[in-house]
Amino acid sequence: MDHKPHLAEPRGPHAIAACTPAQTPTTMTLFWGSILAVILLLTPAFAQTASQPIPENASAKSYGDGWECNIGFRLNEDTCVAIVVPQNAYDTNRSYGAGWECLHGFRRTDDAACVVVEVPEGGFLDPSGERWRCLRGFNKVDDTCQEIVLPANAYLADASYGSMWTCERGFEATDDRCTAIAVPANAYLNGSGYGQPWTCERGFFERAGLCEAVVIPANAYFDDASYGSGWKCDRGYAASAETCELLSVPENAHLDRSGNRWECNNSFQKSKGLCVLKN
Repeated sequence: MDHKPHLAEPRGPHAIAACTPAQTPTTMTLFWGSILAVILLLTPAFAQTASQPIPENASAKSYGDGWECNIGFRLNEDTCVAIVVPQNAYDTNRSYGAGWECLHGFRRTDDAACVVVEVPEGGFLDPSGERWRCLRGFNKVDDTCQEIVLPANAYLADASYGSMWTCERGFEATDDRCTAIAVPANAYLNGSGYGQPWTCERGFFERAGLCEAVVIPANAYFDDASYGSGWKCDRGYAASAETCELLSVPENAHLDRSGNRWECNNSFQKSKGLCVLKN
């Protein structure tokens, strides 16, 4: 019997070159081609990362990827340059913003400089240190503080708008002056900021700018309502012109809540001045 030499199975790193029925040369070529394509795609990314080291005066971010400039430096293209603090300013030691602020009493200009805040006479430096305001008794006009001229019988007002002064009690503003309020006899100042500045005393009512006495007829009493005649009839009486006449209450009727009219009792209705039984 002839013995054919036994072929050993390929082993080692070159074993993959052997072709099995499921692995044809075309299949292996496609497999290795895909692996090579992935390596070629990743190679530029690794090269790029390796070619961008952290620049001078910068540090890696405490979170996330990348780097950021140290305190006292700002990003300029791909480098970190030192912050230049102008005169009359101080370093804020912050990683955001300009990195500096003007000293108190100075303000920032468009060309990144700090100039002194010029406070006019009659003004004071605002607590912010960047602007000024006028003192009480002065009014801002452009870049100056002009003193407010008070007319006679007036005092400074603390209002943020409107007139800068207010007339004293008993006076009213007329143009740029404070004129005395003419209070008629039997009246008093009411202190109202609008409308009639005076009010008639009790027992008097206003008529044509004067305070006339209220004439109370018999069987009536004084009424201090802001409208009406100034008096009301007693209970059981009804007003008739300037007098109070006794009410004639018919049978089956009674005085109503006001006491100055009558109404029919229950089950009765008014008919020709009488109270008749309802049908």
